[in-house]
Amino acid sequence: MELGQSSQPRRKTRQVMVGTVPVGDGAPITVQSMTTTKTADVEGTLQQIYDLAMAGCDIVRCTCNEAEAAEGLAQIVPRSPVPVIADIHHQYKMALAALEAGVHCLRLNPGNIRKPEHIKLVAQEAKARGVPIRIGVNGGSLDPSLYDKYGGKVTPEAMVESAERELAYFAEVGFDDVKISVKASSVPLMIEAYRQLSDAVDYPLHLGVTEAGPLPGGLIKATAGISTLLAEGIGDTIRYSLTADPVEEARAGRALLEAMGLRERKTIDLIACPSCGRAEIDVIEVARQAQEAFGDREIPLQVAVMGCVVNGPGEARDADIGIAAGRARGHLFVKGQNVAVVPEDKMVEALVEWAEVIHEHGVEAALERAKATRATARQAAEADRSALLDAKGTDANQSEVLIQNIRNLN
Repeated sequence: MELGQSSQPRRKTRQVMVGTVPVGDGAPITVQSMTTTKTADVEGTLQQIYDLAMAGCDIVRCTCNEAEAAEGLAQIVPRSPVPVIADIHHQYKMALAALEAGVHCLRLNPGNIRKPEHIKLVAQEAKARGVPIRIGVNGGSLDPSLYDKYGGKVTPEAMVESAERELAYFAEVGFDDVKISVKASSVPLMIEAYRQLSDAVDYPLHLGVTEAGPLPGGLIKATAGISTLLAEGIGDTIRYSLTADPVEEARAGRALLEAMGLRERKTIDLIACPSCGRAEIDVIEVARQAQEAFGDREIPLQVAVMGCVVNGPGEARDADIGIAAGRARGHLFVKGQNVAVVPEDKMVEALVEWAEVIHEHGVEAALERAKATRATARQAAEADRSALLDAKGTDANQSEVLIQNIRNLN
């Protein structure tokens, strides 16, 4: 499967431009997050925006809930490394102020800006400035009339109708520079709402599970909802709504898109074995140290940490680089080929060093670098593998003995 493909073809949508970033119509799926600072705190907000951008965020949203926030946006927007969206609730005049501040997009919640004349006025001003609007339907803030219509509860149909009402107001003033979200904190509800919406409109869709909560549960819920829809070809931009540092949202969004092959890899893909009775190291700890050592470095390689040399190099043969433990030392391999033996306490350091070589000079250069040590490294790995099999056997967890015991009971 090629990069950018999902298990189903991406749904064809219109395209909007959020600043210089395209959303929809086959453009790369983008990652969004939202600042948690007071927008009036210009320097603090800008620092968080730069942190988000470094973590893979393509578009950032800032609240605009008061005049001071709008004034802050006027200073933030020209200095931001990524396009800025103003988040508007209740006060339509804040949307007008945000447009005056130069934001690249507005997010309006149709559940709490209800007067048609206010909605249409904002759309007219956005149209005049060439600024798109996201219709941000939220299951927790539907118009009361829609609650009543659908039996006093939030349904996918109610959420889709909320978006369609807003679209109708926009249409009255000839505004269609729109993207839409229908978020809910219930994953099944959110999935079905987006499915229905994708059948009803061709606007780009912003995916998210609202109020997903703290880690790790929030991460699981958001991934369950967003990835399901992406795999169906639905979605043009995403946001993880976590009760956590927003940098975690950006990292999670970027990691999901990379894992699904929907964005080019930017940082390492760390794979590690789940450990077993053969493990010669604390795999969890070494993997943690490796993840920390690589951090957000832009080294787009697959890196493997394996607990032993019995199956490790073979299971991770497709990794760009990896290391397998054996008898107080680490066996470093590049594309499945042993290249060096390093002391156990230098394993992570060696991984980073060789990964940098591969990233800068390529796999062939790394293998050439190891020309003098490859034969010795291979022999050492074989020796450790044989010794480990002699000591612990091919069935490290003794499952064959257990199976035989079970059979003897019958």
